[in-house]
Amino acid sequence: MADLNKTILQSISSGLIGATVLTALHETARQFIDDAPRADILGERAIKKTMKKADLEPPADDELYYWTLGGDIVSNALYYSLVGLAKPKHALLAGGALGLAAGVGAVGLPGPLGLGTDPTNRTSATKAMTIGWYLVGGLVSAAAYTWLKRK
Repeated sequence: MADLNKTILQSISSGLIGATVLTALHETARQFIDDAPRADILGERAIKKTMKKADLEPPADDELYYWTLGGDIVSNALYYSLVGLAKPKHALLAGGALGLAAGVGAVGLPGPLGLGTDPTNRTSATKAMTIGWYLVGGLVSAAAYTWLKRK
């Protein structure tokens, strides 16, 4: 049981590290790169849409931004923690697959979900950065998981 708890903690920690790196990439790049993906806008739209469907009033924009950052980190951390399902020797492959799938989803799903396409699909560069940064998040999670498993 102690080994299982340790593995779960290592998986969640790895996911949190990858999610934090991903969010830092998004938030830093949007300050300097015109074509940078805007995951924050997608998150804000998703929160507003969900709250309105539940007949709740979304928070003001400045508060909504922080809700979005928190939601992005938590959801991506949980997603990237799936890297812990792989054997440590396959973690890099698993992290890469998770990151690539998330990136492709971040480009392809917002439109059909009614969140708009511009934030991640505006230009070829935006699409490439979106996929690349989610891939980086997955690879960072895998590297963290591999490192934590060696401890």
